[in-house]
Amino acid sequence: MSWHILGAGSLGSLWATRLSRAGVPVRLVLRNRARLAAYQAAGGLTLVEDDQANLYPIVAETADASTPIRRLLVACKAYDAEAAVASIASRLSAEAELILLQNGIGSQQEVAARVPRARCILASSTEGAFRDGAFRVVFAGRGHTWLGTSDESHAPAWLDDLTRAGIPHDWTTDILTRLWRKLALNCAINPLTVLHDCRNGELANHPEQVASLCAELAELLLTCGQTAAAEGLLDEVQRVIQSTAANYSSMHQDVAQGRRTEIGYLLDRACTEGHRRGLALPRLTALQARLKETLALRGLPTD
Repeated sequence: MSWHILGAGSLGSLWATRLSRAGVPVRLVLRNRARLAAYQAAGGLTLVEDDQANLYPIVAETADASTPIRRLLVACKAYDAEAAVASIASRLSAEAELILLQNGIGSQQEVAARVPRARCILASSTEGAFRDGAFRVVFAGRGHTWLGTSDESHAPAWLDDLTRAGIPHDWTTDILTRLWRKLALNCAINPLTVLHDCRNGELANHPEQVASLCAELAELLLTCGQTAAAEGLLDEVQRVIQSTAANYSSMHQDVAQGRRTEIGYLLDRACTEGHRRGLALPRLTALQARLKETLALRGLPTD
């Protein structure tokens, strides 16, 4: 059965190329005919791994194609996810499964509400990738992907495809804990890399700022009932900073390239959840204000 990949960005391309390399049928879903023509001119997706570039001529189509979709990886940005899924909703089969690979919390619920008959599988990944050209993705950091459903239902048989493709993964019954943890990690790292205009590793030069943010984020997680996600948060943030020292965060990449960020599903979401529960969160709120000011000065959306 074919995997349809909606969102040929960094992680979508990383999954598509590895699945294709393993002999798993893959089809890219591109947003319009101009994008499809550009892709065809490029000859496919290029994966750069360990300084070696390989081209994969994966089949591509536009959202308005007629082929039915049974298995869909939604790999676009959180703010695009609902509209992107809406564009192909009529093509979803009765047994459709969607794998939602978005940062933050909120977009997953928006997609599920848009296609209530589909099975939505939530994913949280620590893999690192970035684009260094049109339809080119660089595998920047090996990590792990956790998948699960909010109702803790059974694992799908197609996880074997991920094993064949060399995509490290686990099925988990606590995927919401993983998503909250990833939200906190992103809030502790990504905004600071934008404000300091630095790689992840350079945040080691700001230990007090990182520690104070982690303290507030841990307080937020505990108040939201996410005890497991709060445990050892600062230690993990420090490990991520060290292990991804040479990388630029996804938010830094977005700002540097003049793209909209996912602040609405990360820092905004954290602050909103905290304030709704009566938490002041002064450091997170100040960070949110500074980041929005920076985005506005660059002419970028602040939501």
